[in-house]
Amino acid sequence: MGKRRIMLACVAGMSTSLLVSKMQKAAQEKNMDIEIFAVPAPEAMEEIKKELVDAVLLGPQVRFMEPDFKQQLEPQGIVVGVIPMLDYGMMNGSKVLEFAVNLLEK
Repeated sequence: MGKRRIMLACVAGMSTSLLVSKMQKAAQEKNMDIEIFAVPAPEAMEEIKKELVDAVLLGPQVRFMEPDFKQQLEPQGIVVGVIPMLDYGMMNGSKVLEFAVNLLEK
């Protein structure tokens, strides 16, 4: 797997900042070439137009947006998933990274 870009989208992009840091640390420990960043969900589609991404992970609080994201992004080859609530709440960067990698490998 070459370099991958993962975007996290939540209500304001702030609650995922800590999770992004923990995911990046987990990726470094596993020698994975992955760039991870967060944006507010309402700005995600605009950001995707500017930046190529391989996966979009939605925070549990915006899970209602999943069907729209999938409809718009999956035809472009961008996978979409909702971060499991427990892993999000515990800010378990390693588990969320594993979830993202599993999505990318499908």
